[in-house]
Amino acid sequence: MPIDPAVAIGAELPEISFQWSASDVALYHLAVGAAADPMDTAGLAYVDDVSPKVLPSFATVAASFHATEPPKVAFPGIDIDLAKVVHGSQQVTAHRPLPASGKATTRTTIAEVQDKGSAAVVIQESVTTDDSGQPLWTSRSSIFAKGEGGFGGERGSSNKVAYPDREPDHRLSVPTLPQQALLYRLCGDRNPLHSDPEFAAAAGFPRPILHGLCTYGTVCRAVTDAVLDGDVAAVRDYSSTFAGVVFPGETLNVKVWDENGELLITATVADRDDAPALGNVVLAL
Repeated sequence: MPIDPAVAIGAELPEISFQWSASDVALYHLAVGAAADPMDTAGLAYVDDVSPKVLPSFATVAASFHATEPPKVAFPGIDIDLAKVVHGSQQVTAHRPLPASGKATTRTTIAEVQDKGSAAVVIQESVTTDDSGQPLWTSRSSIFAKGEGGFGGERGSSNKVAYPDREPDHRLSVPTLPQQALLYRLCGDRNPLHSDPEFAAAAGFPRPILHGLCTYGTVCRAVTDAVLDGDVAAVRDYSSTFAGVVFPGETLNVKVWDENGELLITATVADRDDAPALGNVVLAL
């Protein structure tokens, strides 16, 4: 079905009510590389049995954490083959520290549908509130669908981060695990692009790739640990575009600039001549 922006833009998706536990939080943290050293007590705070500290990037998986089926890209005015879709960007704004367990409801609206000619970009905005109706976090995300453009919509704008013309304040080397995509899929993203070699090949990749949101969470965790002394509550807003592909087991080179209450970040793949992984990364304090 071709994309119909007149139907899609402004459409409200069914609200999702969900709950999560400290065990869910711990599994997510393990999936983004936390507690790699069992003798590091600071890292073990991410996997505490009762009250683990919570990275704000957990918000990206909380609502779908217990999903066991591959996602569908079927919304009002939009129906896209999953094999054509990759994550385009992600932003999470934490209104307060995320609790280690709780219940919440997410309400999502399709904010924009951009026509890039050879591709389409679908942007969603979500608001998540707790049981009392108080906001926990808001998020904005986009998906990039190859071959789905040309429907006559607006092209949309591009927001690029202006990085300082100086050496970064911090340089981090962040490894990923060969099995990291298989671990991360247990957090609710069962897209076979990240686990099925045949599906990945049909999508044009030599092997399954790491979830963009796994890279997103891994970089958030690494920067929080190295630059913010592990203070997850210091992260107010975290946004990024997905600039390239990461294969499980590769190492990320992360550069961080401290600029006026924001951390400006780039993440590239070390083993492929600094191939871009994340772009336009901003962590606001």
